[in-house]
Amino acid sequence: MSLVTAIKISLHFLERELFDEINFSVEKGERIGLVGPNGSGKTTLLRIIMGEISPDHGTVNISRGSRVGYLPQDIQETSSDSLLRSVLHSIPGRLKLKKELEQAENALNACSTKEDQALTGKKIAEIHHEINRIDLEFPNHDAEKILLGLGFKIDQFEMPLSALSGGWKMRAALASLLYQKPDLLLLDEPTNHLDMPSVRWLEQYLQNHRGAILLVSHDREFLNRQVSRIVSFEMEGMRSYSGNYDHYLKARSEEVKSLEAKAKNQDQKIKDAQKFIDRFRFKSTKARQAQSKIKLLEKMELVKTHRSSKTIRFSFPDAPRCGRIVTTISNLSKSFATNILYKDLNLTIPRGDRIAIIGPNGCGKTTLLKMIAREMLPDSGDISLGHEVDIAYFAQHHSDMLDPGKTVVEEVYKAVPEATIGFVRSVCGAFLFSGADVDKRINILSGGERARVSLARLLVKPGNFMLMDEPTNHLDIQSSETLIDALKDYSGTLLFVSHNQSFVNGLATKIWDVVEEGIVEYPGSLDEYYQSIQDKEKNAVDAMSTPEKIGQGRNTGKTREDKKREKREKAEKRQQIHNTVKPIRVNLAHVEDRIAKMETRQKEVEKDLADPDIFQDQERSVPLLAEYKNLREELDTSFLEWEKLQEKLELAKSSLEE
Repeated sequence: MSLVTAIKISLHFLERELFDEINFSVEKGERIGLVGPNGSGKTTLLRIIMGEISPDHGTVNISRGSRVGYLPQDIQETSSDSLLRSVLHSIPGRLKLKKELEQAENALNACSTKEDQALTGKKIAEIHHEINRIDLEFPNHDAEKILLGLGFKIDQFEMPLSALSGGWKMRAALASLLYQKPDLLLLDEPTNHLDMPSVRWLEQYLQNHRGAILLVSHDREFLNRQVSRIVSFEMEGMRSYSGNYDHYLKARSEEVKSLEAKAKNQDQKIKDAQKFIDRFRFKSTKARQAQSKIKLLEKMELVKTHRSSKTIRFSFPDAPRCGRIVTTISNLSKSFATNILYKDLNLTIPRGDRIAIIGPNGCGKTTLLKMIAREMLPDSGDISLGHEVDIAYFAQHHSDMLDPGKTVVEEVYKAVPEATIGFVRSVCGAFLFSGADVDKRINILSGGERARVSLARLLVKPGNFMLMDEPTNHLDIQSSETLIDALKDYSGTLLFVSHNQSFVNGLATKIWDVVEEGIVEYPGSLDEYYQSIQDKEKNAVDAMSTPEKIGQGRNTGKTREDKKREKREKAEKRQQIHNTVKPIRVNLAHVEDRIAKMETRQKEVEKDLADPDIFQDQERSVPLLAEYKNLREELDTSFLEWEKLQEKLELAKSSLEE
């Protein structure tokens, strides 16, 4: 039986037919990519499945007992809990059960008769049984692992959720959703608020997810690795294709060619038939044949060719030539309060480079772009531009760069006041603003429309040094791919921040990895960067596990004394690692032993509490309940201590391996 079945769904929106009797289903464990241009109905379909929007006609059936989880692009409401508790309490019924247990325990203390104690004790046992079931299925440490994977630090776990920024609240919502392990995950652009390390972690996590997934994403590589079926919104309606996004593009192209060939063949048959009719319909010897061909044409069902959907189309003009060195960063330092982003940073950007800046959120990627764009000053140091360098800056939040009171055409015209209005309108048309659309005010545009206006402003005046901060946010996958193709032909220098793996791999010739207080430069694409990191990790592991084998079997030309000294240094290094790591491992072993003992005792107490008769003896039941409560609290504390020690162990290993 299907998890979700949509039958003949129809929906009209603002005098536009969005869905016309579409049929759609999701099977258990199926992984579906939902694609189509902005405004085609991807988000609307997800909201219909969740019951947030009612269709004009048709029904949506969700199989009984199936759990559906939805991550929208934006969230309005947030919990008043701390970060970790908000994730733990996202499990349906968990918080309610805790409150019921507290009420039942208070009621037990107030019981005056043995009969009341027995009834209340039985209720407490039932609540404990259900709490234990939930705790076994959704352990606390799973929530902690997910939060760490999405980029949160342990010291943030007790932060109020309300204190987080919008992007981090979205991460918390994603953490809650993943923790719940629903039968069907509805994910609407889940990577929009993530940095590259978190995108990579999420990709690996979803690949191990056993439930079904319905995914909307503008990242082609992310989509390709997650789905095995594509459901697309085409001009002809909803269509389904097996395979990932690349397979869909190939199948769609072949489908279009096949239909065009059939239509062409049919047109020729119609022309031949019409020619015969026109020549012989009034000749008695051929009249019957002519009438037969007329009837054939009347009954013929015309082959409908696919109409191409509108997509943005543009190319950057040639960039004016500048000096060989575009930017020089000298001894740059920048911090906010105690948070040091950069210290004595020195880098150069040669002409023609395409550099992707990656790193965790909050590490200073956007800050660096703002300093280069002269929108923010460094604390110390200098950023100098080369000869004839002209900067164009695409900000992450498009609304920061646009005047909400102006129209689309006015905003684009503002960038090139010397151009003709006809030229500006043609540029707006290339970004899908035609007719009355160019007179829409910025403040009523969607996120995707604002992104297109910002790109249009760049097109008319791109400069020769382009700074781009998350340019694919709010773009659909087709528009994102168009932007990649256009930037490949851009003749200037490009420095950009993006979480879109396809975008980075398609453009980057260098990677700037933002690390503690600095940047490490890697030549090549994102894939080559990941390979370099993996090679470093493998070499470090090999060096630790078999240090005595390094250099064996080779004539290195070293003297006997050199070899003795190297051997001694390696032995000292191994001893240093051992001395540093050993106490941490000892502490870990103690904590693990303590957790094992507490879990054993917890099961014993749970077994006693499951017996309603025990509550007839208040001298036994009350201490047991208190012990159970203490055990749970101590286990939570111990698991947190275990996580901290594990993190400390990894940090110690990595610092000593360098």
